[in-house]
Amino acid sequence: MANTLSLYRTVKRLGIPDERIILMLADDMACNPRNNYPAQVFNNENHQLNLYGDNVEVDYRGYEVTVENFLRVLTGRHESAVPRSKRLLSDEGSHILLYMTGHGGDEFLKFQDSEELQSHDLADAVKQMKEKHRFKELLIMVDTCQAATLFSQLHSPGVLAIGSSMKGENSYSHHLDSDIGVSVVDRFTYYTLAFFEKLNMYSNASLNSLFNSYDRSMLMSTAYYRMDLYERPLNEVPVTNFFGSVMKTLHTDSAYTGFLAAHDDETPISFSDSNQHDHFTSKNEASARRSNREKVNDAQIIPHGWTEVLLEQLEGKNTDTVVLYGLGVMGILLALSTWLSM
Repeated sequence: MANTLSLYRTVKRLGIPDERIILMLADDMACNPRNNYPAQVFNNENHQLNLYGDNVEVDYRGYEVTVENFLRVLTGRHESAVPRSKRLLSDEGSHILLYMTGHGGDEFLKFQDSEELQSHDLADAVKQMKEKHRFKELLIMVDTCQAATLFSQLHSPGVLAIGSSMKGENSYSHHLDSDIGVSVVDRFTYYTLAFFEKLNMYSNASLNSLFNSYDRSMLMSTAYYRMDLYERPLNEVPVTNFFGSVMKTLHTDSAYTGFLAAHDDETPISFSDSNQHDHFTSKNEASARRSNREKVNDAQIIPHGWTEVLLEQLEGKNTDTVVLYGLGVMGILLALSTWLSM
């Protein structure tokens, strides 16, 4: 639980919002009677950082964390009642990080100590994801004993996998919290977090630098990489492609021109030649329509007698003067009509 919450905190700090994270958590430690710190989870014995704070949004917890639900999230085969917040809303342009941790063995990972995810289950789910265009690139990271064996059945292109140990090797915890009496973080995850604590969302560190940061003498196991299904060189792929996110913002020097669209001397910002053509086409059409309306209005206004004098007087006057003249004329017409009706 501490492993997962630690990586969850890291990817959020690097710019991935909660609405783009599906968090599955057994959630059996925060309120466990053996936990001397109720409703708190730490990944270090100094207890300086509570991972189970106010900003944790768990999507699947407790009895919901099953192999079936896990595979449904990956493949998108949900029942109709499942809300959007609990679905992986990815597409063919998505870069997905799949992080798994727990107890495992030769080609399996335990779920809740009651069922197992087999390597062929994972491979089949990834194959369905690829066929349904649910990702562009997928990075699978597993921290468990014999983690590398979970990747043995993968055959889908665009998949990169990294595990904390080889077949026949155990993955080890980092240190013990004497107050709680259990180990609070595993070595592979601990050194992964140490790597990312030096970075921010704008860092250009590559996946190759992440993979090279793992030292067997520190892990006490051999980190394994499955790279034959991945096409790009790892030194050209930023880690933020999977572990972070930066919103692209377009900066312009011009102010918003929406309220000035009626003026011919204002030109809205165009972002492509086709948009510019469309803008000038619509601008010319608008000018033509205004010209036609002016011609119709000129044809309808045929001054006679005293109206010619009035129009000559109004020419070049401002709006207030026009209004005063109008009120005066209305008053004269009202008086005249009243006198005629007597």
